[in-house]
Amino acid sequence: MPNLSVLKSTFFCLVLLLSSCKGTPQAKDVSSPSSEKEIQKDIVVGANRIDNYLGLLKDKNVAVVANPTSVVFKKDGYTHLVDSLLSHQVEIKKVFAPEHGFRGKADAGELVADGLDKKTGLPIVSLYGKNKKPSKEQLVGIDLIVFDIQDVGVRFYTYIATLQLVMEACAENNIPIVVLDRPNPNGHYIDGPTMQKEQTSFLGMTTIPLVYGMTIGEYAQMLNGEQWLTGGLKAELTVVPLENYTHQNSYSLPIRPSPNLPNDTSINLYPSMGLFEGTNVNAGRGTEFQFQRYGASFLDSTAYDFSYVPQPNFGSKFPKEEGKTCYGKDVSKHPKMDSISLKWLMEAYKNTVDKSKFFKTDSFTKHSGTEELQKHVESGLSEEEIKKTWKEDLESFKKVRSNYLLYD
Repeated sequence: MPNLSVLKSTFFCLVLLLSSCKGTPQAKDVSSPSSEKEIQKDIVVGANRIDNYLGLLKDKNVAVVANPTSVVFKKDGYTHLVDSLLSHQVEIKKVFAPEHGFRGKADAGELVADGLDKKTGLPIVSLYGKNKKPSKEQLVGIDLIVFDIQDVGVRFYTYIATLQLVMEACAENNIPIVVLDRPNPNGHYIDGPTMQKEQTSFLGMTTIPLVYGMTIGEYAQMLNGEQWLTGGLKAELTVVPLENYTHQNSYSLPIRPSPNLPNDTSINLYPSMGLFEGTNVNAGRGTEFQFQRYGASFLDSTAYDFSYVPQPNFGSKFPKEEGKTCYGKDVSKHPKMDSISLKWLMEAYKNTVDKSKFFKTDSFTKHSGTEELQKHVESGLSEEEIKKTWKEDLESFKKVRSNYLLYD
């Protein structure tokens, strides 16, 4: 698969969207035609529809929640949203940065420090670590927030948690929020265990399945409509939708959404391979094939004909099993998936000589969203039997989800 950092401007060119808005009325659908050059003939992201939201920002003191994926596509490449808005004389006062930072250099789980953006001089406020939600003090003088981050449609990918906390802060402080929508590369299916309320954490803040099949704009509408913000508050929300997008569209991300999702294959495998994050098994961090292989020194070497040695690299300064020979499997050539697979997790558990070394129970429960999945794997249930336990919750979620969809 192509590396996401490699730009293919011939495949992108953006045009704007929406046929009909089926979502909650709390969100305004800004879907009039854009006068920006329509560079991509297929899917047009919300950020490129500048004529549809620029008027909302006029004469406002604006804060932007952004990272390296927050770009406006051009014929010859792309421009960061912050730079684009500044060129349109938008009064940006500060940038809020999620996990991995504004420029995307931090590891998963690494503290992101406050600071100044070297290019623009704008103050950057971290929304990771102890300060995951904008405080009242940090919002003094802010009239409106723009949220624009590429999501990958997996519950434990923390950008939707950041969205929820930003929306809560907006609702509490009577600040409107504009969400610029982007495609969900895993938006073509819904699968996995639904999170139990008692397992709420930054890896899952709402009772949704592991793979929920919604764009970040649709999910913002659900947060409002289902009253999932603290105290049942609702943010004054505007979603700027995509054009020419459906949930069955294939979409190759031009920029890696985080340091350890380098290409389309890693993103597609992430819902399944990401469950290894709650174990002591390495899932490719410390290699150039993150979430495209797994292995550990404590797996039975006779069961596998593949091995590798994780070493510190970009995005993983301290990978699991660093410097050790990891026995496991390369799945980088696996066909595109439209469901979660448990086979690799279950196979690795089966081939762990000392089973006590496998799960990091609290972490695995937070990643899976339920205590049941670990129990099911340990008890030897088949994948089919485990997936049957998800079915009722998935059907219930699909009915709720249908109320907030902007796209077919």
